[in-house]
Amino acid sequence: MSDSSRRHWGHLLLVVGRVVLGGSFVYAAYTKLQPAIPGMPWSVASVKTSLLMFAMKVDSFQMLSSAQANLVAHLLPFFELLLGIWIVSGLWLRIPSLITTLLLGGFLFATIRAYVLGIKIKCGCFGAGEEIGFKTFLQDGSFLALALAVTIGAFLVARKRSAPESSSASTAEFQQAR
Repeated sequence: MSDSSRRHWGHLLLVVGRVVLGGSFVYAAYTKLQPAIPGMPWSVASVKTSLLMFAMKVDSFQMLSSAQANLVAHLLPFFELLLGIWIVSGLWLRIPSLITTLLLGGFLFATIRAYVLGIKIKCGCFGAGEEIGFKTFLQDGSFLALALAVTIGAFLVARKRSAPESSSASTAEFQQAR
């Protein structure tokens, strides 16, 4: 396989990874913001209700005070939405991919901690959720692996883009020094 072919496939995989990862964050935000009661129309009141219900899920992890859990629950869906859009856009990809990797690592840590402590809760990652268990760890671990792959890809692409510039600059500096 030629170098340009490898670069093409690497770029294509990075775009697919960005879309899947960013799309999952947009979807996660949507499920947290959508009206909590089926059939209820979208309104400010229905979003507030959904955020209050999500706050109860965050509080059930028993990692934050009630006030902190409420703050996280009210900010996290909007942060996920912006982060998902940012990743899909590809702008300054190293930043949102690194933030996403750290965030997903935190989510995985929180679910493992709750499971080890025997806290019976339903993960609110994608809406109603299911009780934390093997499937949750597999899902969170898979998203973390994808985020890590996108982050590594973003750093490699940025490195390759800056490498020709720095090598030509070094060559020019070397020739001027002679």
